[in-house]
Amino acid sequence: MRGLFPLLARSRRSLRLLPVVAALFGAPVAFAAETAPVYSIESSKAASTLLLDIAHAGKRLVAVGDRGHILFSEDAGKNWVQARVPSRQLLTAVFFVDDKKGWAVGHDAQILATSDGGANWTLQHENLEREAPLLDVWFQDASHGFAIGAYGMFLETRDGGATWDDASERLHNEEGYHLNAITAVKDAGLFVVGESGSMFRSSDWGETWEVLQGPYEGSLLGAQGTADAKALIVYGLRGNLFRSSDFGENWQQVSLEANGAPLRFGLAGGSLLGNGSLVVVGHGGSVLRSDDGGASFSVINRPDRISLSSATDDADGELVLVGQGGVRVAAANGARGDEQ
Repeated sequence: MRGLFPLLARSRRSLRLLPVVAALFGAPVAFAAETAPVYSIESSKAASTLLLDIAHAGKRLVAVGDRGHILFSEDAGKNWVQARVPSRQLLTAVFFVDDKKGWAVGHDAQILATSDGGANWTLQHENLEREAPLLDVWFQDASHGFAIGAYGMFLETRDGGATWDDASERLHNEEGYHLNAITAVKDAGLFVVGESGSMFRSSDWGETWEVLQGPYEGSLLGAQGTADAKALIVYGLRGNLFRSSDFGENWQQVSLEANGAPLRFGLAGGSLLGNGSLVVVGHGGSVLRSDDGGASFSVINRPDRISLSSATDDADGELVLVGQGGVRVAAANGARGDEQ
């Protein structure tokens, strides 16, 4: 999970103000019609508007964000094509299980699906009455997946999204904490993080869940499994990042410094790169990279100071960053950018 959105949604009061906040970010909230689908408006500037997440669909890159925009690139992020999407909502996360099948989630508990690598999408689920966004999505395979979000929203499908069921009771999230991110942890299971440092783990890939006492009382906005067995990182406000090598039993805070000073910007999203490195991005143009499984990170704050929400790599090892102002292609450490 990913994106700027959880940074804006870390309390119940602020969540009620999200339509206002979204407007300030240039992302007005649209409400879907109950009749014919309302498709995202085509725009030549879509790649320069707010984008919150990015993922690989095979060699293709797919990014999601403002006004139901979903974009895909066949040339490592240099050029982007706008997909046909039956939504004008703010989309917060995207996930692919292979080069064809993927899902995106967003406001009004919308879940969109594609079977052609992100070029065309269908609406699988929405709940306007709940007035809450989904914030992340993860699939084990083409059939079994989870979508998580505000007020403890926890949905599960076992048929590729044809039906989605409320599985929130299984998580034992009695406080109804916002759930911000879900990740797979190698040789271990699934891990979910959220509001007020809440943590949940499942060693049987979502069948049963355990509530954990975490190392941090502030909101955790992201989680990412590493290339090492049972290891993961979690991160959130004011540059707080923690690593566990035993599936959340123990945690070590990772020191982060930029230009000799502690990093104080919120961290919003990131990914495990193709070569096993980790990248995490956030406010103030922060780009963090680890080549040792999250034990340490190099940190830069890009001169443009644009808030970043997610990142991945291309075939040449460069980073493709998304956030305010759309897409930026950067060097491996995030330092150089080419605005779209």
